[in-house]
Formats: sequence, C-alpha cells, structure tokens
Amino acid sequence: MKIFNTANDTETQEFGKKIATSLESGSIVCLYGELGAGKTTFTKGLATGFGVNTTITSPTFTLMNVYPVLDHPARITTLIHIDTYRLNSAQELLDIGVEEYLGQPGTVTVIEWPEKIAELLHGRTITSIRFAHAEHGRTIELEEKKLLL
Repeated sequence: MKIFNTANDTETQEFGKKIATSLESGSIVCLYGELGAGKTTFTKGLATGFGVNTTITSPTFTLMNVYPVLDHPARITTLIHIDTYRLNSAQELLDIGVEEYLGQPGTVTVIEWPEKIAELLHGRTITSIRFAHAEHGRTIELEEKKLLL
C-alpha cells in the first residue's frame, strides 16, 4: 500500500492525472471515502489524464456516466464513472448495462462507493483508493491490483 497526501483539489486532480498513465485496459478503480473526501475531484484529474474534454460531474443521480477517451497509450477508449451512493440494489446497475463495461477491454471503470456493489466485483482485479480528510488536505491510500474473492 502506498500513501500520498494532497493539500488541495488541484493536487488531488494532478494525482488522478498521474494515475491515468499507469492504468491498463479493463482496469476497475474503486474509490472509498466519506462525502467530500475527494473521490470526484480525483476522477476529474483521471479524466484529464485520459484526454476527456467533457466536464466531469458525479453521477450520483444517473448512477453511471460514460466518457470517450481521446488518446491513451494502453488503448483505453472509454472512461466509465459510477457513483453508487444513492443506489438501492446492484440490479439497478445491471439494468442500465454495467456488465458491458466492468473489466472489459478498452475501458477503465471508476466506482465511488463500491462497497454497495461488492457482489458485482467478486473475482475481478481492482485498484482500491481510499480518501480521508487530513489536517492539511487529504490522505490518499493506494492499493494496486487487489483481487476480490
């Protein structure tokens, strides 16, 4: 596990931008942390790193946003941003086609509040990132390539 500290939103977005260069096709990135801890801010930076030129907003009410990736060396063509905060059941995501994206070639899927859909993630390799408020900014814990069993 690696621990990073960011002092503000700009640094958190820069961290996301750097992580974008290390992700592979089919990656699933699970973001943990309380409200306002930096999950969506990180995702904005990740999207910038992928060349997404659309404004990134949390899909709290839509559950899932799909963004085209313009240019990435690992042949990633689509960024999927899922927010399960208001989700009632994993079936809601299945109904809107999440299985078309989870772990699929050409995609990177970012999931806020992944604990709500743990049953959909079993058997998949993920990167877990935990965000927490700190005295001066936020603390980010990165655990790479964790296989959920």
